[in-house]
Amino acid sequence: MCTENKVSEEVENQDSMNVEGQNDIQENVQGQEQKNENEVEDTDSEQDELSVVKAELDEIKDKHLRLQAEFDNYRRRTLKEKADLISTAGEKVLKDLLPVIDDLDRALESTATAQDVAAVREGLDLILNKFQNFLKSNGVSEIDAKELEFDADKHEAVTKFPAPSEELKGKVIDVVQKGYTINGKVMRFAKVVVGE
Repeated sequence: MCTENKVSEEVENQDSMNVEGQNDIQENVQGQEQKNENEVEDTDSEQDELSVVKAELDEIKDKHLRLQAEFDNYRRRTLKEKADLISTAGEKVLKDLLPVIDDLDRALESTATAQDVAAVREGLDLILNKFQNFLKSNGVSEIDAKELEFDADKHEAVTKFPAPSEELKGKVIDVVQKGYTINGKVMRFAKVVVGE
């Protein structure tokens, strides 16, 4: 009987071990199923995150393309405006110059029949004054040169000539061509003769 008891105990032990083994197997299977479910959920959440990131990237790309197109349009528009401004910039100046040209035409007509040279000269002086006022109103002014120290920033020496007096050495003794500035910037250098 002892052996029967032992055998029955062993059978019971094996049965309990089988049950425990089956429980372990079931737990392992359940754990594996849970792990697989978690992996599937992780994969789904990763795919959701990936689709969100792709959507954001597409939105950023779209914004970038729109911004680039907008900038290109702005650049073209400003270049066109600049070209228009350059082409019409001189229009106002030339329009203001037309009355001086009209006066010169009248002066030329009057010289054909004029007997009094002094009257013609007086008319030309008036036209010259009108033209000089026009230049001043547009920021153009004459460079003073005669009997002043030679200044390479404003004067261009054409030649040197012996000075008629000691105090004119190194100074401008004659102006060959007047110089002009526009708003303080030299537009044309005065061509001068310098005393030595």
